[in-house]
Amino acid sequence: METGFGFIDYAVFSAYALLILGVGLWVSRDKDGQQKNAEDYFLASKSLPWWAIGSSLIAANISAEQFIGMSGSGFALGLAIASYEWMAAFTLIIVGKYFLPIFIEKGIYTIPEFVEKRFSTNLKTILAVFWIALYVFVNLTTVLYLGGLAIETILGINIMYAIIGLALFSAAYSLYGGLSAVAWTDVIQVVFLVLGGLVTTYLALNTVSDGAGMWAGLQHIYHAAPDRFVMILDKSNPEYMNLPGIGVLVGGLWVANIYYWGFNQYIIQRTLAAKSLREAQKGILLAAFLKLIIPLIVVIPGIAAYVIINDPTIMARLGASAMENLPGIGTADRAYPWLLHFLPAGLKGLAFAALAAAIVSSLASMLNSTSTIFTMDIYKQYINPNAGDKKTVNVGRLSGGIALLIAVIMAPLLGGIDQAFQYIQEYTGIVSPGILAVFVLGLFWKKTTNKAAIWGALFSIPIAMFFKIGPKGWVAGSGMESFFPTLPWMDQMGYTAVLTMILIAIISLIENKGKEDAKGIPLTKELFKTSPLFNICSFAIMIILVVAYAAFWK
Repeated sequence: METGFGFIDYAVFSAYALLILGVGLWVSRDKDGQQKNAEDYFLASKSLPWWAIGSSLIAANISAEQFIGMSGSGFALGLAIASYEWMAAFTLIIVGKYFLPIFIEKGIYTIPEFVEKRFSTNLKTILAVFWIALYVFVNLTTVLYLGGLAIETILGINIMYAIIGLALFSAAYSLYGGLSAVAWTDVIQVVFLVLGGLVTTYLALNTVSDGAGMWAGLQHIYHAAPDRFVMILDKSNPEYMNLPGIGVLVGGLWVANIYYWGFNQYIIQRTLAAKSLREAQKGILLAAFLKLIIPLIVVIPGIAAYVIINDPTIMARLGASAMENLPGIGTADRAYPWLLHFLPAGLKGLAFAALAAAIVSSLASMLNSTSTIFTMDIYKQYINPNAGDKKTVNVGRLSGGIALLIAVIMAPLLGGIDQAFQYIQEYTGIVSPGILAVFVLGLFWKKTTNKAAIWGALFSIPIAMFFKIGPKGWVAGSGMESFFPTLPWMDQMGYTAVLTMILIAIISLIENKGKEDAKGIPLTKELFKTSPLFNICSFAIMIILVVAYAAFWK
């Protein structure tokens, strides 16, 4: 079977690329000769409708981490990795009801700006520097590496050239147009992402069933690999340390999800650009419904690849070409690119466009948010407080370009990582519990003080490292190792968040002697009141989640 791209595949992909660039540059143009101001560039003039917000949230979220990383995890451990997607749907409801009303009422551009209003400029600066470093050295770098790896596997292009191509593509419209260009192109990106992803899933399952269709293929992989359709892993499962059983539902995954969806600039920035709070909440609902189907696009193909490779009959039917670049132990992230080789002409180009859409939209989102934080929280705070709109927008473009250049240089250094999605979650989990503790207490406990928040943010890192290195590592050779079990990293996140909250609470009570902090946020029932539509849709999402977990509990 031919594995290369044909003329029609290149034509489909080229049409996608031209469409994205054309729309991105068209919406980026200055209206009636007017120069973009900061609100236009960083918050899309606060004009985004709900469907653009929901689409952009998913486009920003779904990237090579999911298409390549989650398919790799689906290959290695199965449907259990879908908890990241399904639990995110529930998390989005919480964010829409309890976090967005406060953020939008404050009229903020960035999450660090909220920290300044609630706590202090010092804490804002600490977190702004942290987020810039995280976006550049972890998020941008990883997405570029995984995207480059996919292109190298699929097209045979050298990974360095692939990384540079992705960087230039994302920069072409996002650096010039700002959030408006990113958000409006994301609407198109999501169409390609979902359609192309579903095509890949259908054809993978159709291959498994020898042409009998998607449903027959799904039944086949379910019966061929029942261990890959268990949502709650037990301790005997070799992947238990990554997804620790019931702890996924009641433990540290909440830390990862609430941090990511509630306090992550490149995610929350879309909702801050909404026409209104109600419009932002409707966008949140659209994103939550889309999250329910994402595992079908990014996890099921990985399981299908696992079944295909372990079935001699199917492999014989595919021919000798199927033996090239096989995913396996230590190379699970090859699963999705390997599957794309077996798509027919035209659909291969569509599937590749879906992957490119996921990568480029995330890169554009991260670039925009990195430049927003640097410009609004560092440049205007410390370097040029009197900068006008033209200067501010230009600095945003320049800082985004520099961030991208650094990520391009760093990306090839990530070679050799298996199950990159798990890797990203684990290392982000070192810092996210402390930030979550600061925000949750800052939002909902008026007695939280600035000094306590700073100490909590700083001390959360050594607390997390204590758990990560493992208590056994601290008592090695003392004979006490058996009293200190090694914890799954997700449980480590949960314990770190709880201990950090306790630390912040103790310092706050000592400092203020039980009194409310002057910057505490007044909370009322009216602030968190949601529309009947939001309530009904939220209830429907929760019912779907209960049914899904009940069906694949074990």
